[in-house]
Amino acid sequence: MKADLALILAVVVTGFTHLASSAAEETKPLFNGRNLEGWTQRGGKAMYAIEDGAIVGRSVPNTPNSFLCTSRPYTNFVLELEFKVATNLNSGVQIRSECFDDAREVVVGGKTFKIPAGRVHGYQIEIDPSDRAWTGGIYDESRRGWLNDLKANEPARKAFKQGEWNHFRIEAKGDSLKTWLNGVAAADLKDSVTPAGFIALQVHGVGAKTEPMEIRWRKISLRELP
Repeated sequence: MKADLALILAVVVTGFTHLASSAAEETKPLFNGRNLEGWTQRGGKAMYAIEDGAIVGRSVPNTPNSFLCTSRPYTNFVLELEFKVATNLNSGVQIRSECFDDAREVVVGGKTFKIPAGRVHGYQIEIDPSDRAWTGGIYDESRRGWLNDLKANEPARKAFKQGEWNHFRIEAKGDSLKTWLNGVAAADLKDSVTPAGFIALQVHGVGAKTEPMEIRWRKISLRELP
């Protein structure tokens, strides 16, 4: 009888473990295609709107970098999305990023960085339509700068499709950050400075330029990892 009870308990525990694992591995949309529910704008005053099932970010003159941020943080995950950017607009996708209500100083690698109140900072997966073509590289926004550029990765630089929809796969697990652009391996970084944070869509500041420049994001989904 005791053996039978032990067997039943083992099956039940295994079932719950399997369900929890399946829930953690389920891919879920971060954007519902209709409105910006679950997102909050921080930083500058670029315009964000919904058009044809995509989030459209448009530049506004004389405002700093703008970020449309998820309302909750994420730790380990696979993030996938598509984007199409104007040829003259820099952009990016923030992961494991933060924004403080008050100014702070953070120490990274023995160096002190001053983070102003309201400044989005953290890992940025670059979107770079310039001739440099570092789309998919990893930049540390408002802190250390470039962590993994694409100077030595010609296949990734050539993978970017100007004026077309491009696909990102971004994997964050522990201290490992990896990116793929249109199926081509781009950045591969080991860094543990920020283990968790929100995801955000950037419209870079354009100075005094008055002609709106835009970037579009769609099919944004995320699968959390254990």
